[in-house]
Amino acid sequence: MIFRMTDLEETEEKRIVSEFCHLFEKSKQLFNGLRDLPPYGHKQWQNYFGRAFDVYTRLWKFQQQHRLVLDKKYMLKRWQIGEIASRIGQLYYHYYLRTSETNYLNEAFQFYGAIRARGYYSKREERSDLMVKKLRYYARFIVVCLLLKRMKNVRELVRELAQHVDEYTANFEPDDQLEWSLVLSEIRSFVDADSPVSIFDSTGEKLVLTYRLSPLTTPPVDRSPQMCLHLQEILIIGTKIEQARFSELTIDMFRMLQTLEREPVDDNSSIPCLRRDNPHKYLLYKPNLDNLLVYLSSGFKDVESGGVLLLYVSGDPIHGDSLGHGLISGYEGGGVAMLKKDDLRSSPRRMRLGQPKKCLHPGDIMPFTRKPLFLIIECDSGHLFQDISSPFGAPLVIFISAPEMPTFLQENQPSGSVLTLFLHCPLSGFCVLTGIDSLTLPLWDMAQTYVDKFMAEASRLFVESSCDDVYMDFFGDDFLRLLILRFIFYESVLKYHRSFQSPSHHPRSQPEISIQQISTPLSAIVIDLAQHLSVNKMFFDPD
Repeated sequence: MIFRMTDLEETEEKRIVSEFCHLFEKSKQLFNGLRDLPPYGHKQWQNYFGRAFDVYTRLWKFQQQHRLVLDKKYMLKRWQIGEIASRIGQLYYHYYLRTSETNYLNEAFQFYGAIRARGYYSKREERSDLMVKKLRYYARFIVVCLLLKRMKNVRELVRELAQHVDEYTANFEPDDQLEWSLVLSEIRSFVDADSPVSIFDSTGEKLVLTYRLSPLTTPPVDRSPQMCLHLQEILIIGTKIEQARFSELTIDMFRMLQTLEREPVDDNSSIPCLRRDNPHKYLLYKPNLDNLLVYLSSGFKDVESGGVLLLYVSGDPIHGDSLGHGLISGYEGGGVAMLKKDDLRSSPRRMRLGQPKKCLHPGDIMPFTRKPLFLIIECDSGHLFQDISSPFGAPLVIFISAPEMPTFLQENQPSGSVLTLFLHCPLSGFCVLTGIDSLTLPLWDMAQTYVDKFMAEASRLFVESSCDDVYMDFFGDDFLRLLILRFIFYESVLKYHRSFQSPSHHPRSQPEISIQQISTPLSAIVIDLAQHLSVNKMFFDPD
């Protein structure tokens, strides 16, 4: 009887190991197959992702239920468990990128956090490839924490990553040690750039605030039948060479993607679904022009009736006759560079005069004005885009950054662009323009009430005024209304700021927003905000 039980146990153990190997190999095949999926479009990848989630869920539960057998018969290592958890975290992160649903960031955080809490990668690795797995895990975890604004976790993870990079360098003398040192430098620069204003509580502890859309930050509006459009597709493009970045996010891209997302909420369900609380978006870091147009075409294709495509471009300028002649409208003056750093340094003359394949011209946007388009250009050559028209009759709004900044802001480029900062957090933008780098929480909260008051009053006045009907088409969407009102706040602040009296320091809009019609009631709020923060001497008296 004893021998039979032993035989049965061995048979069962072999079955468990065999089933684990099957699930493990299947999960790796599905995970590797994700690279072959088209990165654009909504339908092609959904079934594949569902299969990958199903297999990884079964694999994770299976190793939990049979850990003792797998430890004894399969010699399951803790780093292998960590790799499974890491890949599940990656699945959730990529699902967030595909759907724009911020709740999946929380799921990714849970799995990445479990790896750290349970020490799956805590053992000193004797193989360089396992050490690289550990370093990549830390880099991915930091990205998720940044997106969730868990800055305490970010600081802890950066310290641990620095220790592991030192260990990796000392033990293996790898060829990629400089690359990992650069990763650490980029993370630290990015974190510094992300906090233009430090906010402290009563104990002196630095606080972290989030700026995604929530019911508390949604500007009020008296809706009308004309407010019929809603934001469906977004392209966020970042190509600025000198700007702080980490992974494939510049600080401008990072701020804009948060601005166009709702605050994540706790969700007990771990099963991916296709809720579209947020508009779908693509994040493109330094794409070549061919790829940019492919993604733009895909987003345009997926915009349904009543939908809006938003294109945000943050990049360096290309000036001059980019095609060598001025005969083709929309291509004669330059545009936004789609260049790598080596291109800029090695061929400055070609940057001015040539490389049409590496420049986004205003004429490249024209085909996409067949559907409602909201265009934001954060570039010194943005004025070239203000003459884009809508010959097909679809609503079109264009926001363009100022062609130049006052001297005191020109050295602040790595920390992000001013227009984008105002669209992301108007109060932070106000503080940067007035030289405020830290505030106590009570001062910040009171200042925020002035900003909220401005937004509510501006929304009311904007609807009541005879502003261009095109803006009313977009004004019913929470995200687009937020952008319009924050642009008005930005322009209202600059109107009375003593350092911004040159027209070249002001952003532009097309159709032009007539600030004059609504600025008088709002100017008092701007001056009251300045007085509250003791910077009123930097502003003209509106009277």
